Amino acid sequence: MGVALAFGVLLAAAAFQSRAEARGFTLDQVLSYPFITGLVGAERTDRIAWVRTVRGVRNIWVADGPDFVPRQVTRFTEDDGQELTQLTFSPDGEVLVFVRGGDHDENWPGTPDTPPDPNLAAQGEKLAVWKADPSGAQPPTMVAEGDEPAVSAHHALAFVKDGVIWTAELDGSGARRLLFDRGKDHELVWSPDGSRLAFVSGRGDHAFVGVYSGPEKPIVFMSPSINRDSAPAWSPNSARLAFVRLRGDGGPPRSRLIHTPNPWSIMTAVADTGEGRAVWRSATTLHGSFPTTEGQANLAWAAGDNLIFTANDDGWPHLYRVSAEGGAASLVTKGAFMVEGVALTRDRREVIYAANAGDRPGDDQRRHLFVAALDGSAQRPLTAGGGLEWSPVLLGSRAAFISADARRPPAVEIAAYGPPGERRILAGQAPPDGFPTTELLEPTPVRFTAADGTLVSGQVFQAAGQRKSPGVVFVHGGPPRQMLLGWHYMDYYSNAYAVNQYLAAHGFTVLSVNYRLGIGYGYDFQYPEHAGPAGAAEYQDVAAAGRFLQKLPGVDPDRIGIWGGSYGGYLTAMALARDPDIFKAGVDLHGVHDWTLELAHETPDLSKRFEQGDRSEALAVAWRSSPESDLSRWTAPVLLIQGDDDRNVDFHQTVDLARRLEDKGVAVEELVLPNEIHGFLRYSSWRRADGATADFLDRTLKGAAP
Repeated sequence: MGVALAFGVLLAAAAFQSRAEARGFTLDQVLSYPFITGLVGAERTDRIAWVRTVRGVRNIWVADGPDFVPRQVTRFTEDDGQELTQLTFSPDGEVLVFVRGGDHDENWPGTPDTPPDPNLAAQGEKLAVWKADPSGAQPPTMVAEGDEPAVSAHHALAFVKDGVIWTAELDGSGARRLLFDRGKDHELVWSPDGSRLAFVSGRGDHAFVGVYSGPEKPIVFMSPSINRDSAPAWSPNSARLAFVRLRGDGGPPRSRLIHTPNPWSIMTAVADTGEGRAVWRSATTLHGSFPTTEGQANLAWAAGDNLIFTANDDGWPHLYRVSAEGGAASLVTKGAFMVEGVALTRDRREVIYAANAGDRPGDDQRRHLFVAALDGSAQRPLTAGGGLEWSPVLLGSRAAFISADARRPPAVEIAAYGPPGERRILAGQAPPDGFPTTELLEPTPVRFTAADGTLVSGQVFQAAGQRKSPGVVFVHGGPPRQMLLGWHYMDYYSNAYAVNQYLAAHGFTVLSVNYRLGIGYGYDFQYPEHAGPAGAAEYQDVAAAGRFLQKLPGVDPDRIGIWGGSYGGYLTAMALARDPDIFKAGVDLHGVHDWTLELAHETPDLSKRFEQGDRSEALAVAWRSSPESDLSRWTAPVLLIQGDDDRNVDFHQTVDLARRLEDKGVAVEELVLPNEIHGFLRYSSWRRADGATADFLDRTLKGAAP
């Protein structure tokens, strides 16, 4: 961006903020929402902890039963872009460790070894395990550089550093490599008695589950095979392990153009010897494929020597039960909804889960908590109403969880383990002064039909009395996500929710679309044929959203814009390229613009193999499914936003599209955030991106002068 253009953007943003302040609540006010994440509980006592973030400042809070009065146990004061994740208690709750730093959502090869440094610290940042004092009396201290901590019943700490398991004293002394394994280690789980450590040893095309029992004993691998094992779960008596087994990489090249089954099984093994066997095998069908929703298999050891797990056998992500000795699996949860956030009660006889279910209109676009008996005989609601609840943590006679609604941002809440209604939000979690709680809108659930007959859901944000207002379609990323009728359980989408509320309060009608590939509507909706690089079938839902918005009362059909991030950035670019008669401007945050570049990351190198599968055809289809293949009709102005340390979508995707559009004479504006990752780590980065988004849509769809 040239100096003159950059100065012009700054002037435009300042003028836009001035206009916004004159009309209603400001962007700064709505972005001051507190966000809660990482809620965890101690296994054997009523103690919980969570991370609370306000304007980019992250801190950890702890509360103890029976009163659950929150206390702050860290004192970070800066918007430094350093994540606080993986809060981990010892079983007795006396030790609390966490990880500071890193990017725990990165997902493509070629990721830099160095932790992200969006604060531009001259000396860089560290990915490190820290210890917090649960009482809050002592300040937190760094234990050692590393990740993925696990604390045993005897307060032994293990963690991963550079793919190897290490240990250290909790005061930071004695850091050393715990074992020598030729694999890349992760998924550390101590046995309940604290005597042994299970882990996953990744070995390229296969993976083992191993058990470490001390420096004098050899590692024991559980039924090692050519397959890929993961998700170890200990039996309550520390004698056996259950784990997931998928097929190892190999065989003929798999098609990129059609869905093929991904079967899996559940194994159990004796920890002393590694002797194991399959106790359950999935069907070799699409619905039998390994689940990819939250928690994936959610494998856990329940009462009565039973195992619970998630599968899609009936077309929905539901919980099942199977004996640890083997046999047929039985359905635990029943209904047209998806299961997330699974937690067993302390006696392991019942399970609590979040689901997009309930008896209120729109509950398929909310989350409520439910309790189910393991035999599937009964399901009952723990929460209900017009709000949203997620991330249950089971205590003695109560449950802790995170809740929100359309106006109130997320907060930690306690409920009696009984009928809905006996609930209490913990103290000290109110939004900052000036947060516009009462001015926020209640989004309206809507449904409309795509060109091929697919029923699509979404939410409309529209202030009363709108007349001939510009409309904006919002497209979420993922794509396995679902936008909700309230604040979201992911910080990325709570940010988007705040921006959509802001736009609606300042003269726009916003439609947030839950297009196919998203979660919450069953397996077949999440895995449609010919989607993404195999044909972009889901784009029909976005085009249908634009047409639906054009027909809404109070909307000017000639002033429709679109914005979205990641996969939503891809679909934003598709809209501007394919339907210029609908979409007149767009904001594309870190979107994919050429699927063939992404396939280079995702597919194995077949150049040395005789068998090429359908790679050539898949690349041709991927190109035709890319926005860059459809630029001939693109005339609308676009704002491109991306951090240049993006570890999910290659920064070149933005550079490449910008060059092509500039060659066509299309008006391109850009906002580049040095050292930022895909999901911006700093509040100041989000503030700049959100402000630029709102300003751009204001100028291009309302004709407001900078």
